[in-house]
Amino acid sequence: MQRYNRRPSVITIASAALLTLSVTAFAHDDLEARLRPFSEVPSVSSGASGRFKADIDERGNAISYQLSYSGLEGDVRQAHIHIGQKGVNGGVMVFLCQTSFNPDPTGLAPTCLQSGTVQGTIRAANVTGLAAAQGIEAMQFAEVIAAIRGGVAYVNVHSTKFLGGEIRGQLRED
Repeated sequence: MQRYNRRPSVITIASAALLTLSVTAFAHDDLEARLRPFSEVPSVSSGASGRFKADIDERGNAISYQLSYSGLEGDVRQAHIHIGQKGVNGGVMVFLCQTSFNPDPTGLAPTCLQSGTVQGTIRAANVTGLAAAQGIEAMQFAEVIAAIRGGVAYVNVHSTKFLGGEIRGQLRED
């Protein structure tokens, strides 16, 4: 009669733990960008600064974010995630905040503050379609994630003094 050991081996437990860690790491990505005036294209001279932090949750098909900024020399008008590599301007994929002067076409972005922190969640419905010429159609959430992971997405905050953007930062995984 053969006896079977019903206790899991150390190798089995370690393999299961590694698989769980790799699946969890894939499901959640921490993103960050430091927003600076000299990162704008073209660069601008301003005392403003900011920070963007986000977490991609692919299982929930969502990106939760916090956008903080201060010192803008003009009145804030909007903030976005654009598609574009460092040093290149690109189309708007998602509004991070909106104002009555520059509303989000989806109507879903929170209202911009003149200074402080804006929080929100991005889902497929937030993808504007304004970057369609670059292959990011409305509702294409997976394409937004692909652009972010590909290193070709940036965040910027626009103001009345610097209409093209007063502060900007390239998104990168933390």
